[in-house]
Amino acid sequence: MASEASAGNVAQFPTARLKPRAGLVLTGGGARAAYQVGVVKAVRDVLGNPVKNPFPIVCGTSAGAINAAALAVQADDFTRAVANLLEVWEHMRCDHVYRTDFPSIMKSGARWLASMMLISRGNPVSLLDNAPLRDMLAKTMQFERIQQHIDAGALYAVCVTASGYTSGQSVSFFQGGSGLEGWARNQRIGAAVVMQLDYLLASSALPFIFPAVKVHREYFGDGSMRQIAPVSPALHLGADRVLIVGTGRQTMDQARARSNVYPSLAQIAGHALNSIFLDSLAVDIERLERINRTVTLIPPDKLEGSRISLRPVKVLFITPSQPIERIAARFVHELPRSVRFILRPTGALSRSGSNLASYLLFEESFCRALIDLGYQDTMAREAEVKAFFVGTSNT
Repeated sequence: MASEASAGNVAQFPTARLKPRAGLVLTGGGARAAYQVGVVKAVRDVLGNPVKNPFPIVCGTSAGAINAAALAVQADDFTRAVANLLEVWEHMRCDHVYRTDFPSIMKSGARWLASMMLISRGNPVSLLDNAPLRDMLAKTMQFERIQQHIDAGALYAVCVTASGYTSGQSVSFFQGGSGLEGWARNQRIGAAVVMQLDYLLASSALPFIFPAVKVHREYFGDGSMRQIAPVSPALHLGADRVLIVGTGRQTMDQARARSNVYPSLAQIAGHALNSIFLDSLAVDIERLERINRTVTLIPPDKLEGSRISLRPVKVLFITPSQPIERIAARFVHELPRSVRFILRPTGALSRSGSNLASYLLFEESFCRALIDLGYQDTMAREAEVKAFFVGTSNT
């Protein structure tokens, strides 16, 4: 494939950034991000358990931001980084991510109900309290190592994206090597920072479910909201090829299903979350493919003489071969009793509402099932994975 830097907007690339570099793009999706771990596990095995980091550029959004940061923190040993991700996700529980005790659940639920009924004038902060996630990340993420890896050449850039509730901007916070500059496009910008915990929490703050996080001068929420070009940050940071890991099935049945049953609240909420997490990625990749086809029609001499800097971009897109919501339906009974209590009235425990549950099902059995699926889907494309890394560099 070929494309310009921002998947829909022209960008200039300094010569220093034209060195072949692979980028990894991990999208959002709450508990669905376990699928990403299966993909990187397969990449590790296909490449023969490398110490050398095969992804100099790592970008993540929502739960994918946490996985991306974990890989960046341990960029000096890719095999160990993947092993640590597996250790976390294969033993995941909901109470590692949000409070599941009945008092906490009832308190937040009552606050929501009071606000909806106009009994309280205060804004409900969130449906769930993700303080356990903050504590876990604070203990395990050694953010100072990121700059060490950049200086040593094991990493070129790491980026996480969050959405500003006041400005409406999609902001990609990145930390990278010399020569990297921020960017500004319509409603999306890139800002150079020193990576820290609040950026991850902001990026992964699922709307309505987890609390927004104040970063700098405004509150931010999940980065998938209003992220019209999810692949763009990796290209802005200089990737000449990008492995994109989605968390939703992109090939849908053409025949529309018939239903005479009014959709449940969970079904509507799950549909809304899918729109946030899945649709923009599909549109961005279609845009990339369209630009790629256009670039191939431009004669090389015209391209070289143009002020518009275009270059080839190879894209490998891996998404679940099975609907994740159907997998979630098999495991919803493993949600903590308190969570099932508040979700049952919404219809999230039924098959039709399992889309919503799939974002909150941070339980070991479900996560392991997604890891296995990600691994199998990637190993089935082993030849493509090997071809993807031909001609790449780490620095």
